[in-house]
Amino acid sequence: METTKFKTNIKCDGCISKVTPSLNETVGEGQWHVDLTDAAKTLSVPGNVDEQKIKEALLKVGYKAEKV
Repeated sequence: METTKFKTNIKCDGCISKVTPSLNETVGEGQWHVDLTDAAKTLSVPGNVDEQKIKEALLKVGYKAEKV
């Protein structure tokens, strides 16, 4: 299965807490992961997802995403 990845400005566990409700609503609980150890703070979402919906979900809680 393909994974869609986004570079984000999510930096810490507090940020994860803020984006969790929005991303869970958009892509489903447990269907996404942010690698905080990666310099790009990569958000990974399995499958082919709507890039714009992901960006909007993060933007409404104050974060940005750019598909990589």
